[in-house]
Amino acid sequence: MVLALLLSQSKYLFLPGIITALPILTLINMGMQMKNMKEDTFHAVLQNTVFGAVGMLLFTVLAFLLTSWFKPGISVMSALAVYALFMLSGKYILSMFA
Repeated sequence: MVLALLLSQSKYLFLPGIITALPILTLINMGMQMKNMKEDTFHAVLQNTVFGAVGMLLFTVLAFLLTSWFKPGISVMSALAVYALFMLSGKYILSMFA
């Protein structure tokens, strides 16, 4: 929460938007999980949720770090490309830990 507060005071306009979207997406996800979920399904969703959270953290950190070197639009698009590759390779990455 402290990190979110510090980032929300950033001069880059897209960071407060990302920080605002994260809790909203989390609440939507929790609501969907509570509806008729069996135990084995819950464990699979939990594993995917942790992977997705790591991906979102990767996206946020990359977007923030890349703005030091590039314009915000290029930084966000580059971070989005890395995030997409990370998420698309998710099945392979998760199978390494199973």
